[in-house]
Amino acid sequence: DTVKSPPSEAKTMKKATLLSVAVTTTFYMLCGCMGYAAFGDHAPSNLLTGFGFYNPYWLLDIANVAIVVHLVGAYQVFCQPLFAFIEKFAQSRWPDSDFITKDIAVPIPFAVKPYNLNLFRLIWRTIFVILTTVISMLLPFFNDVVGILGAFGFWPLTVYFPVEMYIAQKKIPKWSSRWVCLQILSLCCLVISIAAAAGSMAGVVLDLKAYKPFKSTY
Repeated sequence: DTVKSPPSEAKTMKKATLLSVAVTTTFYMLCGCMGYAAFGDHAPSNLLTGFGFYNPYWLLDIANVAIVVHLVGAYQVFCQPLFAFIEKFAQSRWPDSDFITKDIAVPIPFAVKPYNLNLFRLIWRTIFVILTTVISMLLPFFNDVVGILGAFGFWPLTVYFPVEMYIAQKKIPKWSSRWVCLQILSLCCLVISIAAAAGSMAGVVLDLKAYKPFKSTY
């Protein structure tokens, strides 16, 4: 809704989504397929530094900056709905609590309006960030955990629901050729998700054998 129009937001976002998914898929397939073709099961989880290769430094620095930008944005996208849900629930549950509902005006130099500081929002979000950071530090086998989460979330969110919504929107008849093809696509992706989850779980089991808290290398 915040995209400039005309053209309509739907047309603009359709092009943006198509481009972003195409670029992402290209890079993911290149890293996954070429890495596995070259090194098989010994392909490192970090293609940049997994070989003990740290030159040129500027290339690794650019890659790390890109990772930070990507994760900061993704973190905000995923956390804001959770923050909004918890804060809305707290306000409805304790509407008379000044700690939860009252905003404190904090003057900012050279700013037109003061910043409204909510103590509950500040404390709860800070605790949440600390907890998620500690948990992530306790899970050094990052790739396997992300693989499990991705496998569980891939099929229902990326394949099943979009396919079913498309079938309902286009009113595709049951057992028609298009309906059968879409269901086969959904079934194939389900099999891939199950295989990916099984592989990631096996990786976690192997990692736990040498697991040491707050250590990412052994």
